[in-house]
Amino acid sequence: MLGLGNLGRKVFGTSSDRRVKRYRPVVEAINALEGEVSGLSDEALRARTADFKARIAAGAAIDDLLVPAFATVREAAKRTLGQRHFDVQLVGGMVLNEGAIAEMKTGEGKTLVATLPVYLNALAGKGVHVVTVNDYLARRDAEWMGQIYRFLGLSVGVIVHGLTPDERRQAYQADVTYGTNNEFGFDYLRDNMEYNLTSMVQRGHNFAIVDEVDSILVDEARTPLIISGPTEDRSELYVAIDAVIPKLAPEDYEIDEKVKSATFTEDGTEKVEGLLTEMGLLRGESLYDVENVAIVHHLNNALRAHKLFLRDRDYIVKNGQVVIIDEFTGRMMEGRRYSEGLHQALEAKEKVKIQPENQTLASITFQNYFRLYGKLAGMTGTAATEADEFMDIYGLDVVEIPTNVPVARVDEDDAVYRTAEEKYAAIVDLIREARLRGQPVLVGTTSIEKSELLADRLRKSGVKEFEVLNARHHEREAFIVSQAGKPGAITIATNMAGRGTDIQLGGNIDMRLREELAEMAEGPERKAREEAIRAEVQELKAKALAAGGLMVIGTERHESRRIDNQLRGRSGRQGDPGRSQFFLSLQDDLMRIFGSDRMDGMLQKLGLKDGEAIVHPWINKALERAQGKVEAHNFDIRKNLLKYDNVMNDQRKVVFEQRIELMSGENIADTIRDMRHEVIEEIVARHIPERAYAEQWDIAGLREALRGQLNLDLPVEDWAKEEGIADEEIRERITKEADDMMAQKAARFGPDLMRLVEKQMILQTLDHLWREHLGMLDHLRSVIGFRGYAQRDPLNEYKTEAFELFQAMLASLRRAVTGQMAHVELAQRPPEEMQPPAMQAHHADPLTGEGEFAEAGRETPARAAAATDRNPKDPSTWGRIGRNEPCPCGSGKKFKQCHGQVVSA
Repeated sequence: MLGLGNLGRKVFGTSSDRRVKRYRPVVEAINALEGEVSGLSDEALRARTADFKARIAAGAAIDDLLVPAFATVREAAKRTLGQRHFDVQLVGGMVLNEGAIAEMKTGEGKTLVATLPVYLNALAGKGVHVVTVNDYLARRDAEWMGQIYRFLGLSVGVIVHGLTPDERRQAYQADVTYGTNNEFGFDYLRDNMEYNLTSMVQRGHNFAIVDEVDSILVDEARTPLIISGPTEDRSELYVAIDAVIPKLAPEDYEIDEKVKSATFTEDGTEKVEGLLTEMGLLRGESLYDVENVAIVHHLNNALRAHKLFLRDRDYIVKNGQVVIIDEFTGRMMEGRRYSEGLHQALEAKEKVKIQPENQTLASITFQNYFRLYGKLAGMTGTAATEADEFMDIYGLDVVEIPTNVPVARVDEDDAVYRTAEEKYAAIVDLIREARLRGQPVLVGTTSIEKSELLADRLRKSGVKEFEVLNARHHEREAFIVSQAGKPGAITIATNMAGRGTDIQLGGNIDMRLREELAEMAEGPERKAREEAIRAEVQELKAKALAAGGLMVIGTERHESRRIDNQLRGRSGRQGDPGRSQFFLSLQDDLMRIFGSDRMDGMLQKLGLKDGEAIVHPWINKALERAQGKVEAHNFDIRKNLLKYDNVMNDQRKVVFEQRIELMSGENIADTIRDMRHEVIEEIVARHIPERAYAEQWDIAGLREALRGQLNLDLPVEDWAKEEGIADEEIRERITKEADDMMAQKAARFGPDLMRLVEKQMILQTLDHLWREHLGMLDHLRSVIGFRGYAQRDPLNEYKTEAFELFQAMLASLRRAVTGQMAHVELAQRPPEEMQPPAMQAHHADPLTGEGEFAEAGRETPARAAAATDRNPKDPSTWGRIGRNEPCPCGSGKKFKQCHGQVVSA
């Protein structure tokens, strides 16, 4: 019996059906142009691009050109690739152009679909980004689909790891730019750490199409992109904090070994506050005042280091270093360090040399990066299960595009066994059966270890010829997956394997031609070999079809239905026959989590014998419900993380916009002057309180503050003695003196040098304070959850305190820039162009949790002269010199304190 929802869908169709129906007249209009367009010469077809651009420049909307532009791309694809867009592919292109997600089954040609909206949107001249999951696919698609764009007169760029800044800038200037999500995100962060506009490589965020959108915007969005660099040495602080812990009694803290957490009790907090006050480390009255966020973080780490981490169990001390011991294997993990200051706390505890922490220089989540685009679209074979998340986070609709040919694959109900042993035995038997009849088999596993386990069982059962894949070698992997449709082929792959490449029955002709003819010269011999390969693939395809098409076997259910659907969707492309089935056991992770004990008892009562499976649609339904619950739970976690990141993102936008404004401004003297005037107001208000009598003024403090902050020695004591003088008049006199001093300094420096110094000073100070602010927010985030125990909403508390910290950062910026500009003096050399700090970029793998580290500094030609080539008396031979290197003049001082001096107090 149909449920009401199913009945409604049967009668009225889904929202996707209704939307697709709306596109039908547009498809017919494109088809109507085919005869006219196919009659054009190559030159005339290419000339349409210039015509379209002229119409857009004259005010035509991009969507007004959709029909002729799509017809043009379809014809160009026929001439360059020998491929003609199906009608359903035109529909997919329209969905992408409207800024939505096109869910298209595997083998429906998503890569070709993207060419339609990419070409149309590139006509505006603002650039279009096509985002892929790895460098191999970025290069492949840029080369493969680039044939269409280049034929039509558009330029194509590709962003991969290892390019120089100039190469990146050129790629972003292209009409169409292919690249990975990590590269686009890191370039955005690095651009916002540059010190002049000409060093930036990106030119804006107009339109992006994300391939495998579920993988990039959901799976990889669990962890942010981070650029980090070494911090200044804070070992004294770690040592001081470490000295507090041995003075505490057991009743001063609570330990929870299960979750490895340690917290101070009320009495303990009081005792710690007293100790810190004696040491001069506590600001304000309470440990939990916002100024002490960093201290609280270090204290918590020190407590954990002493009470939860045991030497020779969790770590060892070897050659004066703390080395982590893997809790599962017992092996030393040299080179790995605990994050967020915990490793430094252990080093302080063991009295060894404390290595500096890595400090976050810049970070952004993929959610917030991709929301920068004016228009965003995506495509994948499996997005419907995450439709709520796409709409909620990105405002993206998911539209299911019908297949070009109806799906003929048979999806069997899951087979559930009592033990993993029985399950694997059944899988091996099924693989052997399929091999005997020449049916290709794809086996999906959830991890590399389980792939190896199954491979070992196959070898023991006498099956020697098979391929085991993981996601380490994208190029080789793509070739193996493309040939996994040969009769009798057995391919074992983790969930990550094979993305971006179809499994074609009989094998992929194009891949084989590329591999086998790569070394052969053009000529009759090559032509004959090509024809032989084509004939062989057709013969193999016929055999695979006769054997039942591709069989897909899942060795267990994943937490996400989407990943199961990705595996299943590998079979049955373009109307081919196929079969899929998942094999489960009560020992699988998902089954264990959702009450397998009860099910085990029930199966025993039903008389299920060893080696037998239970197969029923109800089990599928129950499992899908369980998966739905896990998906909803994971979505809630991501949504909650995003709420916290949005707070930082609002501040990030303000800082990044301010940097660009400062870099693009020819003259920022007004900004510097406004800062100076605000600082003077603060100083006067602090020492001459409003409505206070003259006897209550702190004139000595005011004079000292003016000397230290503004480099002014003024007779404020004499001013204060004048009859009837008020705070306003004193402030005006100070302001005039400060302005006059800066005007004289500007005259000495000259306008060009003064503008350069002002710009560098403010940008450098802003970056330094922003990095410190990011660290403070990280620390605040790690302790804010405890506010929930006091019946206060941690998110609201975080918003409030993050805002206070941001205000404090801006006040510090005003004071620091004013003080530096007041003390700056002209040295022997003008200041050299500033360089961003040394840094690393990393994005943790969401599946393993391990970070992928890469040098984040863009590759630049070496500019430093060799020490032997430098003439101490001729600065022109010195080249680029590090600020902390010895000065080549031979003075014995560091370069920054000698010829490289910019400021002097």
